[in-house]
Amino acid sequence: MLLGLGFSGVLWGAQAFAVEVGLAGILGSKAMLTIDGAAPRTLAVGQSYNGVKLLAVQSDSVQVEIDGKRRSLKIGQNAVGAESSGENARATLMADKLGHFRTTGSINGRPVRFIVDTGASVIGISASEAKRLGLDLSRAETGVSATANGLVEFHAVTLNTVKVGDITLHNVAAGVLPQDMPYALLGMSFLNRTTMERNGDTMILIQRYK
Repeated sequence: MLLGLGFSGVLWGAQAFAVEVGLAGILGSKAMLTIDGAAPRTLAVGQSYNGVKLLAVQSDSVQVEIDGKRRSLKIGQNAVGAESSGENARATLMADKLGHFRTTGSINGRPVRFIVDTGASVIGISASEAKRLGLDLSRAETGVSATANGLVEFHAVTLNTVKVGDITLHNVAAGVLPQDMPYALLGMSFLNRTTMERNGDTMILIQRYK
């Protein structure tokens, strides 16, 4: 597995992202799902990844939950999560002198300092921060991350909750990196479940999915 966790911190205009899921194959009680065009990922019933949860497996189809919306897929089919309606939670961030958007939020109910990184495919946290948060890495899948300092090994985990401003998201993908970082990277596994609007030094995140 290769993961992009480079620092970007740059955003133009307003962006909205919908999670797209395809069924590549069925392996007994497991399903091979493609999520946002990435390589197929095998999930068992009840498992979640990047806002997608496998609910049931039949002989030729599966039931999935895409960011809170239930969908049925047959092999070769794709589905996109639908935007939620009503008054959605939001977070307002202000840029610092360098143009970076930093904020304090929480992971699994514990306070965390974030910096917005649109170049990171998932939330990025350091090993020391993961230890402070009580994350269990003993069964975590390992992979290789492309960073500004080259390729480094990381542990792939799923965070129960991530909160920024009034926005609380569940089952958010993250990568635990060995090097220390002053901030956790608020990457696209969180941001692609929001609408991002930037006006000068102000960024507004509006929740689209739970």
